[in-house]
Amino acid sequence: MSALQAAFLSQAESCEALDSPFMGRLLRLLAEHWPEDTALAAKCATFEGDISPKGHSLPLRIAGGLHALVLKSEDTGLSSVYPPNKSDDADLLNAVLTALRTHDAFLTDWITHAPQTNEVRRSSVLIATAHLLADRFNLPIKLSELGASAGLNLMFDHFHLDVGDGYGPQSKVALAPDWTGPLPPKADVTISNRRGVDLNPLNSADTEDALRLQSYLWADQEERLHRTQAAIALNTAELDQDDAISWLERRLSTPKTGELHMVYSTVAWQYFPADRQNHGTTLMEAAGAQATEAAPLAWLSYEADDITHGAALILRLWPGNHTIPLGRADFHGRWVEWHAPAKLP
Repeated sequence: MSALQAAFLSQAESCEALDSPFMGRLLRLLAEHWPEDTALAAKCATFEGDISPKGHSLPLRIAGGLHALVLKSEDTGLSSVYPPNKSDDADLLNAVLTALRTHDAFLTDWITHAPQTNEVRRSSVLIATAHLLADRFNLPIKLSELGASAGLNLMFDHFHLDVGDGYGPQSKVALAPDWTGPLPPKADVTISNRRGVDLNPLNSADTEDALRLQSYLWADQEERLHRTQAAIALNTAELDQDDAISWLERRLSTPKTGELHMVYSTVAWQYFPADRQNHGTTLMEAAGAQATEAAPLAWLSYEADDITHGAALILRLWPGNHTIPLGRADFHGRWVEWHAPAKLP
């Protein structure tokens, strides 16, 4: 079995576990019938690095390109076998193989860019963490998101978390994860500054960028599409195109008394090269050593680890250099297992 076949099958399992049977079918068919005689296949064969779902996610890139063709109405045959339409495996395979050859150049270019999921439901964890931090420090919060894509999750204070009595304003972006564990404290969350970075930031107000953003949503999960469209309508976050760690160094260089700095990533850190991850950790720890009660620093990681059950939620907090496990959450934010302490140290 080739590395790409293994990646397709691994991604198929993940998609099925995340309630997308269509993506499971599509990726399994690609694993079994991958056309080696295309420019896309040649590019995939020479792709450097980890192509699996925990690395560069080539299967998601390919599937995202196919979905983009459907959303753009550029391949009627492919559209006819995509949800909400019904199709058997034979018809789906035939349409996909035809599309791979017909749109070979488009798809070969498409996979040069990392997936841009920007899953809005991950904001449930951001909202909960912000309330936890605001309860502890009672300070305005400066947000820095690494791998922000279109910046939709920088707007989490405009979303409503529908757990307990609810958190945040009433909003067209309502998040209702299956929540287990204690509820975070309620506090006044004030965002004083919000900014994100991405190697390829998307402008959600731009038609082509909005297409790319929506293409990575799975075709049989229409509610994700509607939620993302509602978040796009609210989005005013500012983004920079840059290496995340170089950008972070500049953001950390100007701590402000009377402001908490919350740095975070949601399923993005894995895409950074190991040397940049190491340098980023060094930068955060150095900045943390200078943090004070009047200018604290928080680093939230919502990232995959060696456990297959969702993503780990880890908060590092300074002053004090505390590492605080907050629990685990589904990669798409469908559920949250919250194990955070009632009060932060």
